[in-house]
Amino acid sequence: MKKSKKIEDMSIYQASAFWDEHDFTEFDDVQEVRDIKFNLVKKKYVGLDMNIYSKIRKKARKLHITEDVLINEWLREKAEA
Repeated sequence: MKKSKKIEDMSIYQASAFWDEHDFTEFDDVQEVRDIKFNLVKKKYVGLDMNIYSKIRKKARKLHITEDVLINEWLREKAEA
């Protein structure tokens, strides 16, 4: 019998990365969830120069976060300054 792994609350990005590397068969106690609520946030997408995006992607990988998260953190810091 496989050991049960506890999954803590995680962001959509963390969950996506987790499930890229794991499978439901690894968990003995997985049950189907039938009542899911989503809190959707409107987003605006903007174009970036590919050279800038490449640098952001490298930085995000070093920090183990997505490009979206890194860009939003930086913009939030600038907007609140």
